[in-house]
Amino acid sequence: MIKLNVHDETSRLKAVILGTAESCGPIPKIEDAYDPKSVEHIKAGTYPLEKDMIAEMEALNIIFEKYNIKVYRPKVIENYNQIFSRDIAFVIEDKLIKSNILPDREKEIEAIQYILDKIEPENIIATSDDVHFEGGDVMLWKNYIFIGTYKGEDYSDIITARTNMKGVNFIKELFPNKIVKEFDLVKSNTNAKKNALHLDCCFQPVGKDKAIIHKEGFRNEEDYNFLVKLFGKENLFHISADEMYQMFSNVFSISNDVIVSEKNFIRLNTWLREQGFTVEEVPYAEIAKQEGLLRCSTMPLIRA
Repeated sequence: MIKLNVHDETSRLKAVILGTAESCGPIPKIEDAYDPKSVEHIKAGTYPLEKDMIAEMEALNIIFEKYNIKVYRPKVIENYNQIFSRDIAFVIEDKLIKSNILPDREKEIEAIQYILDKIEPENIIATSDDVHFEGGDVMLWKNYIFIGTYKGEDYSDIITARTNMKGVNFIKELFPNKIVKEFDLVKSNTNAKKNALHLDCCFQPVGKDKAIIHKEGFRNEEDYNFLVKLFGKENLFHISADEMYQMFSNVFSISNDVIVSEKNFIRLNTWLREQGFTVEEVPYAEIAKQEGLLRCSTMPLIRA
């Protein structure tokens, strides 16, 4: 059996689900894409190739092996994109919470059923269809649960809005001892540089007291100011709109002092090393073309 244990984003990783790029299907039609960045690359003829994405995910898998992390992979569904395992479920404490994901992606949870079968059934939480959240919007830090959401009245028209206030309130009820703080994120169906698809696209804690942040990813400056006050401005690495577009804030922590980052993030990786972190660099720029990166393709099950 798997004893789930995740209390933050940065404690030592012991077990993780890493998505797969195998048999991820043909290049989607523009009308079938879920985010503006994918649309850009479909139009430009630069949409990532399966073989390149498989190689990138294997580079990450090799890092996990180096640190003796137990890695689970989804069962491969033919011609189906299963890269972003963070979207389909997430773990808080000893509970695995299933996401209500976009209808076209519902098979993804079936591909990890063999893993769910190793978890106590009472620790697997499902919700009703009107309660929306995805793992990229949910972040644990100390006694907080940070949740990205979208409060615009046009929520139902924004395909990049994945977590609603019903989702936020569901988490509040499930974890009454935690401080649940939601953040209203900037969304766009058409402009990838003005679209924080999930909270981890514009913010993520690293180490014990630092974070990466994109101020303009928040619709409400008060939300940004809350994080500045909580972390201290000197502990925040601010990224530009272009760096958010490249997914600078979507790194992944193996521990409080080891971070996996994309090898082209030179400015960020230099800063991380200056702060005393070990940075494990991997190529992940092809996967980034689908508006997801390292955190998006990993779902921690156990952190020590």
